[in-house]
Amino acid sequence: MSVNLCTDQIAMALAAPGQLVSVSHLAREPQSSAMVAEAQRFPVNHGRAEEVYLLAPDLVLAGGYGGASVALLHRLGVPVVEVPPPNSLEDARAAIAQVGAALGREAEAAAMLADFDARLAALSIPTGGDRPLAATWGPNGYSSGGATLAGDVLRAAGFALLADRLGMQGSGYITLEALVMADPALIVTGTPYPGASRAEEIVTHPALSSLSGRIVHVPDPLWTCPTPRLLDALALLAAEARIAAARPAP
Repeated sequence: MSVNLCTDQIAMALAAPGQLVSVSHLAREPQSSAMVAEAQRFPVNHGRAEEVYLLAPDLVLAGGYGGASVALLHRLGVPVVEVPPPNSLEDARAAIAQVGAALGREAEAAAMLADFDARLAALSIPTGGDRPLAATWGPNGYSSGGATLAGDVLRAAGFALLADRLGMQGSGYITLEALVMADPALIVTGTPYPGASRAEEIVTHPALSSLSGRIVHVPDPLWTCPTPRLLDALALLAAEARIAAARPAP
């Protein structure tokens, strides 16, 4: 069984029929998961050590930050494979291979990776010249730094990162003033949550309308986890990089 959103999705794609008995409840959440329809076929869990132990799985797939529940499962002798959260496209490939090996589905993982590599090679990604500047922008000014999966995808698409210019490696916060002064060619926003919150108001701040670049929405499920859906996000962003490269500098 899987107790992590990202291992949920890799396992659903790779597991043999009947091999996967439960996925985390997040696998059915449209704002988090890229495989909501597939997740309907599996019972869900909430990652609690008690419910996992009572199901007596042969193997538990967990993320790299399993916390107290995963620590307790280890103490109880439950076999757990922890898959580190990816910070790059290469980490994503490693995660697919790791889950494939854990499930005894190495051939299926190899086929997925071969298709991943072929699709990546087929993308038309701008090369040479000055790279247009991009930034992710979320609630409270939350932004993905250079040493993150989103940052690596943006670089692979042909962008330079505002986060790199500001010396931000991991995810953190960029002030509205810093974003406006940088005037990036692309601002990438995520999935808004239902209702309203003060934290999200900054994402649609009126000051953004005065900037010269484009604002593009990339659904969070496309590039949160190490799945082939990363390439959908990369293709979208590579198209934006071509648009930005062809536009005169402000």
